[in-house]
Amino acid sequence: MDGPSAKRGMALLGGAVALRRFWIEKEELKEGVFSLTGELFHHLVDVCRIGEGHEFELLPGDGSAYLVKALAVGKKELQVESLSVRPLPALPRPYVHLYVSVPRLPKLDGILEKSVELGVKKVTPFLSDFSFLRKESEISSNRKVRWEKIVKGATRQCGRGDLMEIGEVEPLSRILSAFNRSGRTLGLFPFEGEGSMTLKQSLRSLKVQDVDEVAVFVGSEGGFSVKEVKRFQELGMEPLTLGDQVLRVETACLALVSILKYELNL
Repeated sequence: MDGPSAKRGMALLGGAVALRRFWIEKEELKEGVFSLTGELFHHLVDVCRIGEGHEFELLPGDGSAYLVKALAVGKKELQVESLSVRPLPALPRPYVHLYVSVPRLPKLDGILEKSVELGVKKVTPFLSDFSFLRKESEISSNRKVRWEKIVKGATRQCGRGDLMEIGEVEPLSRILSAFNRSGRTLGLFPFEGEGSMTLKQSLRSLKVQDVDEVAVFVGSEGGFSVKEVKRFQELGMEPLTLGDQVLRVETACLALVSILKYELNL
């Protein structure tokens, strides 16, 4: 394949050619020759300009990438041939579970997208005394569908092998009442008030290697109430400081996950 058109569906990374990846529902994936239609067809052909002869990977969220080759472009379908399959790296343990006090919803959209890229296993929005929304009914089913689309889009972009989970929106009190029943979760509680130690100090003093999951709770821009702080402490989570500056909720989420990835070699 020669010329610029041959590079469609591919990206250059450090001089090497990387195949484009696209999310697909598991039931749409077939063996041999099959057709891609609907929204995926539109994205492949009209947006990404995939054409005859181009090779790309399809990700159904089962931990594998399926290599296919475009055979023919129709008005409403793209005919492809399945070529091979390869396993994608699984997320390393301990998994990161990010709990976020519900901020303004566009901010939560961004947190979800970046969490996928940073390898977070699960994000659970929660309702707290100072969260932007206070009732579960204030989050519509359409918003939840949007969250699923955001996760799938970010998964396609970064080539992750699984879909990040989105937990049901619940009150913080309910989450904490059932927290760490397995005894295999390490809870972290960053706080904009006075903290007894930094996140780095906490991770290095605790036996992180003995847990399956690290759960980190991020409050709203109003922080946590005195009652909530007391409840965290009752569960053995002392407040951690992230420095002198008060961070926006979306900044705190990205900073915390990045620190966890570095300190835990995730």
